[in-house]
Amino acid sequence: MPRRFLQRYMPKPDTLRRQRSLRFIAPLIADPGLWLLTRRSVANAFSVGLFCAMLPIPFQMVVAALGARFTRCNLALSVGLVWITNPLTMPVIFYFNYRIGTFLLEAPVREAPSRISTRWIAEQMHDIMPPLMLGSLISAVLLAIIANIVIRLIWRWHVSHHWKRRRLKRRQRRARIESEFDD
Repeated sequence: MPRRFLQRYMPKPDTLRRQRSLRFIAPLIADPGLWLLTRRSVANAFSVGLFCAMLPIPFQMVVAALGARFTRCNLALSVGLVWITNPLTMPVIFYFNYRIGTFLLEAPVREAPSRISTRWIAEQMHDIMPPLMLGSLISAVLLAIIANIVIRLIWRWHVSHHWKRRRLKRRQRRARIESEFDD
């Protein structure tokens, strides 16, 4: 993973510490270990962020921040990745998770009425929650594991590719210098 690319878009800890609304978490933000961009910290941040994004719970960002603190991974990436489940994607993702849960529990799928209301959701919550929670948990674990492995592989490929390019440039430079001496 290109470290410079990630650093360009990440917020700076000093900027966040100066925000009045974030003063209550200043000790969390002040820890420099939560702002590192290493293969391990980025891969674990993807795992934490995507795991929390798949859970149908309130305050996902807080859970992701606590998860980042516990696993010592990059805080900004963990919290930012939670926004994969935003108001536009949340219904699709949670319906997919619900369908996984109904499949695993061998439960009947509840069909939504033509007009969904909060009253209908409240009445169906007892039947919807077990498959939704199970499907969300399964999706979260699988996505976290896959993301961690993929990020580590991409990071490793990027580093080896960079080293190969450097080695090739060195050889070309050496060949150019040797050809100048031969003349």
